[in-house]
Amino acid sequence: MKNAFDDIYEVVRLIPHGRVSSYGAIAEYLGGKGGARMVGWAMNASHNDDTIPAHRVVNRNGVLTGKAFFGGNRMQELLENEGIIVKNDKIQNFKELFWSPTKELL
Repeated sequence: MKNAFDDIYEVVRLIPHGRVSSYGAIAEYLGGKGGARMVGWAMNASHNDDTIPAHRVVNRNGVLTGKAFFGGNRMQELLENEGIIVKNDKIQNFKELFWSPTKELL
């Protein structure tokens, strides 16, 4: 049986290695333009599932707002392992690395 977060997880699993998306972009793609918080809750609930790359979901400005839920500097480390540069909890070249499900999943 699907739970409320399953559709979110399906989209997050499609974010390519070395790219990032935002809570709002995922919510908009799924039809819940104001559902960014729900995406955040889903990312927080996903930390025991290694198939969900929650570290690739950031806020609309490229800030690692979910960092605290990873413990320590783990979110940044995971992003840097994919070649993403993070400075002061913000992704550098965010616009170039941004993956929009609405544009990419036609």
